[in-house]
Amino acid sequence: MKNNYFNHLIMNSFMRLQFYCENENFKGYDPYDGLNSSIFLFIKNIKKTFFNIYWIQFFKRCPINFRKIFFIKKSYNPKSFALFLSGYCNLYKNNPQDVSFKKINYFIDKIIKTQINGYSGACWGYNFDWSSRAFFLKKNTPTIVVSSFIANALLDAYEITNDKNILNIARSTCDFIIIDLHRTYDDNNNLCFSYSPNDNTVVYNASLLGAALLARLYHYTQERELYILSKSAFAFCCNVQNDNGSWKYGFLKHHNWIDNFHTGYILTCLANYEKYTLDNQFNPNLKKGFDFYINTFFTIQGESKYYDNSLYPIDTHSVAQLLVTLQSINNFKQYQLKVQKILEWTIKNMQSKKGFFYYQIHKYYKIKIPYMRWTQAWMFYGLTTYINYNKLNFNNRV
Repeated sequence: MKNNYFNHLIMNSFMRLQFYCENENFKGYDPYDGLNSSIFLFIKNIKKTFFNIYWIQFFKRCPINFRKIFFIKKSYNPKSFALFLSGYCNLYKNNPQDVSFKKINYFIDKIIKTQINGYSGACWGYNFDWSSRAFFLKKNTPTIVVSSFIANALLDAYEITNDKNILNIARSTCDFIIIDLHRTYDDNNNLCFSYSPNDNTVVYNASLLGAALLARLYHYTQERELYILSKSAFAFCCNVQNDNGSWKYGFLKHHNWIDNFHTGYILTCLANYEKYTLDNQFNPNLKKGFDFYINTFFTIQGESKYYDNSLYPIDTHSVAQLLVTLQSINNFKQYQLKVQKILEWTIKNMQSKKGFFYYQIHKYYKIKIPYMRWTQAWMFYGLTTYINYNKLNFNNRV
């Protein structure tokens, strides 16, 4: 009886989310799109300084959406395309229907049209200028994160369509990673890929997203170089794993935090490396990391902690990544009751009557802005992962 209630809760939540996203035509705002303001574009003399970081953080942290006032328009985000594409692939695998297949082709077309030219392989970036303390990336600068998510989504579609052109595009993303990105080496000559062609930062989850893609393509092409480079990148990051099983975000002093969903990224990458290469060398790191993850970031009430040492902000992205992580490790059954508690809390506290999910809950306020990439696309992907894994009875709308 409990499972029937919960399955109905999930399907009702998902269908409301799907209706919202399709009604918005998958276009929306982003937590980091502040520099898309036409007003800010006139402030030429302070570009690429700390001011643009504060400008971004104002829009990201403010519970009131001032974007219309500052002429920031809703737009398409290439990473959203990847998450929605993988989500519709999940729906099609669970219940093959023409409506899902049409959406798969729709997002493949969108992805192909938004490739960034001038690099060694297919690559993609964000649809906004983005500043951090480590570097400044202009709009449409390709990154290892966006490119890896998109290439993996294309491979999800390839497994359904068997279209070799899609496989070739995903394979060419490996050339972008191998040729265009910088590398940092440790004392054992293991490597870490940079975030973009414009920086030399060491961000562990980002490097592993690229390395896991190399491993997945190795599964299809059996190119030895892909396996060797992938293994080297995983060795680099596993060697910096903390004694308690956690990973810091990166090497720099201001990258020393440990958070929920980036840890989930790393675990998913480790599981996929093992799946596609049949190499279990890093399985102890995966097990140790997962034990830390599942026992640290989720409360008995069902809340998803953002940091290892702090509950707030509670972020919907973390819930979606949990579903993806459990699927990749094949641990849904063992943690079914925990997942139900987390999803029930999240739907009750973070989904609006209109179907979209809120961005974050802070200690004294909520940010209810319906960000398309960060929140809606991620929950779409996460919920379809749960639906497909558990083979829930679902008839997609026509």
